[in-house]
Amino acid sequence: MIARVRTVDAILQQVGRFEALRKGDLQRGDRVLVSTENSLYRIHVEEDGSYSISGGWFDRNGLSPATTSIAGCTWGGTAIKRDLVAARGLRLEFGNRVVTSTIREVRVIRKNEESLAFLPPALASVLFRVCYGDPAVHS
Repeated sequence: MIARVRTVDAILQQVGRFEALRKGDLQRGDRVLVSTENSLYRIHVEEDGSYSISGGWFDRNGLSPATTSIAGCTWGGTAIKRDLVAARGLRLEFGNRVVTSTIREVRVIRKNEESLAFLPPALASVLFRVCYGDPAVHS
């Protein structure tokens, strides 16, 4: 029997219209908010192509903000789309091999958008609770 191998690119072509945020779409200073099934991540694009990550796993392990790369996006298996930062329905994999739960929402705040500059910083757990309610109620 011959095993059939499907690449992430081939799967995405079959899906048709697929909304994704590509690494090439971002510039230094841009910020990305990624809401997953379980967490909220704040990503800041650094000058050298790395990313400063806060929220989710990084907050729970006392590592926020952590500077790392983004490996790409997966469906949870070994196939990875390396040019993606985030895409609804996929999982984000960071350079330290942390893989998120399924992505629900992605928001980009461009470096030159000053409209949100007055907002104070907030913990990811607080933002998650405000957006989705208390997790204990939904379990």
